[in-house]
Amino acid sequence: MTPKTDLLQGSLDLLILKTLHLEPLHGWAVSKRIQLLSRGVLEVNQGSLYPALYRLRDRGLIESEFADTDEGRRIKVYSLTRKGRAALERERESWRLFSDAVEAILAAG
Repeated sequence: MTPKTDLLQGSLDLLILKTLHLEPLHGWAVSKRIQLLSRGVLEVNQGSLYPALYRLRDRGLIESEFADTDEGRRIKVYSLTRKGRAALERERESWRLFSDAVEAILAAG
């Protein structure tokens, strides 16, 4: 069984941006895609996901529009903006630097 890991607040934005870079999705699907891509290790609870989506939207990194499902329900679909794509690249580079630094510390000794 794979242990579940709480997401670091700083990494949630990066994961959402990357997920929406793959394709536009509604909120619940963003959460499920992160869980799927992380092979079940990462779970995003709704109490963290939606405030992050609204924050990213307010910063102009993602946009949202309503769409109808096949069942006739209205859902809000989020997609990455041009500004969001640029932010994704910056965040990805910052994450790599952070990750490399942590790995260097763990490898010490």
